[in-house]
Amino acid sequence: MTKVLGLARLNKKLQKLPAAAEAAIRAAMEQGANEIVALMKSLVAVDSGDLRDSIGWTWGERPKYSQAIASVKSADGKLALTIFAGNSKVRYAHLVEFATAAHENGGIYAGTMHPGTKAQPFFFVSWRALRRRTKSRITRAITKSAKAVAAGR
Repeated sequence: MTKVLGLARLNKKLQKLPAAAEAAIRAAMEQGANEIVALMKSLVAVDSGDLRDSIGWTWGERPKYSQAIASVKSADGKLALTIFAGNSKVRYAHLVEFATAAHENGGIYAGTMHPGTKAQPFFFVSWRALRRRTKSRITRAITKSAKAVAAGR
């Protein structure tokens, strides 16, 4: 029977890898989410500021009444991050992003025409602009944590 030199030390290092990688991935995801949210807030049309102030991110599911803009979840489900816009007061993020068509009003304004609104994109342009950078950052974090564990740090 052949004995493998250093096997016990290797196994110890491999046991440390998941925790080290998770911490590095979590930090990279947070940094990416902060960048995406900051870009969204800088691009959104501001009237009262309520929509801008409702944009954010959270670990796990989106807050009640908000609209999920992007969600990322690890294969094991431990790391799930959601970028969102809206709250109980602001439920119109999708109308700002995608526009509204001209339509006849109802209710107390029945019989009048609403001219519609033009699209003022802010969330998907931000997501598309920064998702590749964020994904690369996460990949680098995984590699860096693996190298750190292998080096014994």
